[in-house]
Amino acid sequence: MAEKVIILGSTGSIGRSTCEVIAQHPDEFQVVALAAGSNVEEMIRQVKQFKPKLVSMATQEAAEAVQREAGTNVKVLWGEEGLLEVATHPEGTFVMSALVGSRGLPPTLAAIRAGKKIGLANKETLVTAGHIVTQAAQEANVPVIPVDSEHSAIFQCLNGERRQDVRRIILTASGGAFRDWSRDQLREATVEKALQHPNWSMGAKVTIDSATLMNKGLEVIEAHWLFQLPYEQIDVIIHPQSIIHSMVEFVDGAVMAQLGTPDMKVPIQYSLTFPKRLPLRTPALDLIALSRLDFRAPDLQRFPCLKMAYEAGRSGGTMPTVLNAANEVAVECFLKGKLSFLSIEEIVERALSTHNPVQNPTLEEIEEADQWARKFAQDCAESMASMT
Repeated sequence: MAEKVIILGSTGSIGRSTCEVIAQHPDEFQVVALAAGSNVEEMIRQVKQFKPKLVSMATQEAAEAVQREAGTNVKVLWGEEGLLEVATHPEGTFVMSALVGSRGLPPTLAAIRAGKKIGLANKETLVTAGHIVTQAAQEANVPVIPVDSEHSAIFQCLNGERRQDVRRIILTASGGAFRDWSRDQLREATVEKALQHPNWSMGAKVTIDSATLMNKGLEVIEAHWLFQLPYEQIDVIIHPQSIIHSMVEFVDGAVMAQLGTPDMKVPIQYSLTFPKRLPLRTPALDLIALSRLDFRAPDLQRFPCLKMAYEAGRSGGTMPTVLNAANEVAVECFLKGKLSFLSIEEIVERALSTHNPVQNPTLEEIEEADQWARKFAQDCAESMASMT
């Protein structure tokens, strides 16, 4: 019986790769609902290929444009209500949560409460509300399967192992576009250069986060919730080749690693098929051609976002929410050319040092902290821009 799939963020990088995986296995998967932002052209293509029953777009204008091309065979909604309706479509059994940013939290939480299996590619869901999301998943008895390559690697390494036997998990990081740049060079970093990731093809926001190492910081917080480990047992190392996707070290000294080419379709498909595996058209890993694997410690002086993420995670409460929200605003301003690259970390640091955290927050308190951080970061960005 085919898995009935809902994709949140279907026109983004992870969403399109999910569609490619599904297209390779038409007997295994059926797309029943899709949600996206404003990429009308890509959504129309997906509707024609997969014939979903329900679609939602971010705006009414985009929804109407899709509806005109899709005809009457598909219902097209828009906005937050449409997104929630897609996430909880009664026929869906699996939800790929691939929206970018904290807007992925409400629909992912709704899907969990509706009893859907979750493929989690939206790390901000756990960063901003990890205690709420993990409790909801336990209560609904639904699996949350990680899709980030690093967390998928750890998930695979832990398969069949006892959690009490884990000494630590090791998240690998490519180091991003600026892994070999000095602080002086970073002052001159441009958007164009920051978007030139050496290994992975990702969306703009995640690529910038990779360049600041904030992406790895968010992954540390996500790993804390996914694997229920204290931050002292979560390490990060720079691995420029991005071949070892992450590792687990056990109490007996054994280290288990998951290797593969940098192709997101592998963890995407594993989340869809777990616990079984299916063939996948992807480049084979040639270790002889590769010949070497390199590692080094992250430089927290050059890239303080990773350090701030650890500190926010350990503080808990609304601090990770503020970290994430301020970063989202700062990255958006950088992408629009309104801020320098190093202003991103400065804005996040100011937000964290100013915020009065709430411990064990409710969803409403998380939303309030999120909105506070966004306004604070926006005000900081405008102040910085006026001084240049």
